[in-house]
Amino acid sequence: MTAPDLIIIGSGMGGATLAAALAPGGRRILILERGERLAPTPAARDAKAIFARGTFRPSEEWLDGDGQPFNPGNYYYVGGNSKFYGAVLIRYRAEDFRPRRHMGGMSPGWPIGYDQMEPFYSRAEAMYRVRGASGEDPTDPPRSAAYGYPPVPDEPDIADLRRRLAGVGLHPASLPLGVDINRWLAAGQTPWDAFPDTCGGKMDAETVGLAEALKHPNVTLLTGARATRLIAGPDGRITGVEVDRAGRREVIAAPLVALAAGAVQSAALLLASATAEHPAGLANRSDQVGRNFMNHNCSAVLALHPFRRNRAIYQKTLMVNDFYLTGGPEGEPLGNIQLLGKISGPILAAATPLPRLLAHWIAARSVDLYAMSEDLPNPESRVTLANGRIRLDWKRSNWAAHQALVARLAGLLRKAGYPVVLSRPFDRRTPSHQCGTARMGADPATSVVDDRCRSHDHPNLFVVDASVLPTSAAVNPALTVAALALRAADHIRTIEVAA
Repeated sequence: MTAPDLIIIGSGMGGATLAAALAPGGRRILILERGERLAPTPAARDAKAIFARGTFRPSEEWLDGDGQPFNPGNYYYVGGNSKFYGAVLIRYRAEDFRPRRHMGGMSPGWPIGYDQMEPFYSRAEAMYRVRGASGEDPTDPPRSAAYGYPPVPDEPDIADLRRRLAGVGLHPASLPLGVDINRWLAAGQTPWDAFPDTCGGKMDAETVGLAEALKHPNVTLLTGARATRLIAGPDGRITGVEVDRAGRREVIAAPLVALAAGAVQSAALLLASATAEHPAGLANRSDQVGRNFMNHNCSAVLALHPFRRNRAIYQKTLMVNDFYLTGGPEGEPLGNIQLLGKISGPILAAATPLPRLLAHWIAARSVDLYAMSEDLPNPESRVTLANGRIRLDWKRSNWAAHQALVARLAGLLRKAGYPVVLSRPFDRRTPSHQCGTARMGADPATSVVDDRCRSHDHPNLFVVDASVLPTSAAVNPALTVAALALRAADHIRTIEVAA
C-alpha cells in the first residue's frame, strides 16, 4: 500500500464528506473503518430483527456513570451511524450559534456564526441531495441556494395530520430529508428511520460521501481496521496511527490525520493515546477531551384516535418548530418536533412492556412523533476510560424544557383530534445525536479544536465529527457535521504535504 498523505479514521458523515471533498485534489487518502459494509439481507427490513433481536447492534458494552455495563446504540459499519439514521438533514438555526438562555441554563454559542457556516450548508445539501422546501418554517435561516429537490411527499394520513396541526395554529413544515423515496420503497415497504440502508435509498455517508470519494483512484477504504492509538512525536505532530486488523497490530504513518470516529469513540481514542509526555491523552492540554458530552433529550410521542387508522408506510415527512426559539415560561426555547418513521406493532412491542396485541392495536392507529430538546454542555458529563473500557457518564440537562415541550405537544395534539396521547423518553441505549467531547473554540485553554476543526495541540490533527460541536442545538446534527467537514477540507487544501 502506498503511504497515504491523509489518514481518515471513520467512514461516517464527517469522514466520508471530508474524503469526498479532498479526493479530487489528488492527495492519497486512506480511510480506516473498523466495520464492514452492510449487505442486503432479509433482516434489514425485518422490524423484529432490528428492534427486538438487535441484529445489527454491536456486542460491546460500555459502563455508565455508576459503573454498570450497558449496550450502546452505536453501529460499526461502513458509513457509520448514518446507515441507520432518519436521514434528516436540517441546518442549525442562526440562533443556535449564539449564546442563549434556556430553562436549564445558558448555551454558550460557537466561535463562528451562521453566516460563516451558510455556504457550507448549501454545499452539503447539494452533495447529499437533500429534499426540502424553504419558506414553510418560520425559524428557517437565510440560505444562498434553494433545495435541489422537492420534499418527500406526505402520505394521505400525514397530509391530514399537516392540516390538523395547521388548524390549531402550528406551522408544520416539510422535513429536509436525504431519501430517494422511490428507491427505498422499491426494496421494501417499510420506514427508513432506524432501518439499515442496504439499497442506497438513503443519502447516507456510504451512499453519497464515500461513493464520491472512491471514484478517485487516490482514495482507499480499509475495512476491519480499528484504530487503537495515535502516536505523537516530540514536536507534537501525529506521526502514525496504530491499527488492529484481525488481531494484528501495525502502525500506518501519514503527514495528516483526521479523526472522525464519533463523539464517544474519538474521545476514547484520544484518551487511550496517553503517553508520558501527554499523560491526559492527546489533544487534551485543555482537559476538555471527553467532557461536555451531549445527547439530546428525546421522547417518542404517540397520538391516536381509536376509530381512525394510520395507513402510512414511512410517515417521516413533517416537523414543527413553533417552540424552537421560544415557548418556555420566560420565552426560553423548548425544542424541535418531527415525525418518527412509522412505528409498527413489532417495534412498539419491542420497546415497551405492552402486550403484543395491544401494541399492534395502538401502532395501527397512532401517529408517531419525536420531541427533541437541547442538552446543554456540562464538563462533568463525560467520556472516560476505566481499565481500557469506555465509561459514559451522561448527565442530562435542560430536562424541564423537554417536559414542557412534550406537554405543549400533547395538548395541541388533543385539540387537533387525537384524544389519546402517549409519550416515552428515550434512554441511553439510543444514540440520540451524541456530540461535544472535543469541543470547538478559539481559546486552547478551554477547547480541543479551532474553528477549522484543527487540534490546538497537534498541527497535523483534525477532528471532523460531532465531537467538535460546542452545543447540541435541538435538531439532528448530520448536516452540520457534513458542513463542518467541508469547511475543514477547504483549510486542509492549503496545507502543503511533503511528497
